[in-house]
Amino acid sequence: MAKMMARQKILVVEDAEDHRSVLRWLLEMDGYEIVEAGDGLCAVDAARRESPDLILMDISLPKVDGLQAMREIRASAALRSVPIIAMSAYDQQEIREQALLAGCTDYAPKPLDLEQLEVMIRRYLSPLECEVTGTD
Repeated sequence: MAKMMARQKILVVEDAEDHRSVLRWLLEMDGYEIVEAGDGLCAVDAARRESPDLILMDISLPKVDGLQAMREIRASAALRSVPIIAMSAYDQQEIREQALLAGCTDYAPKPLDLEQLEVMIRRYLSPLECEVTGTD
């Protein structure tokens, strides 16, 4: 029997297209399936529709900010246990506390330390293995 790694899905919520592109590229290189949203409203919709394994959520977003989007995501029973890593250029204790109260699991200050972000993601997403059997 061969073992195969299941692809885990990460929702990347970032309004800056260049930042989203870099995150998408890096995470796809690590084997993750990526879903993207550019604002808080789309983030809530994508989370409900896609059921991601983890969410990277910028706090400063158009339409609905990341804090409100996290609250709405956490209001869904199906999404309560999904890890959310909040990201913000405002690395102040007050912002971290607001993010934790809104429902984030962890916090990554911007500019992102990509190695540290990768370690953080691995902390919440352990590799899944599926057994693949032949049907010969």
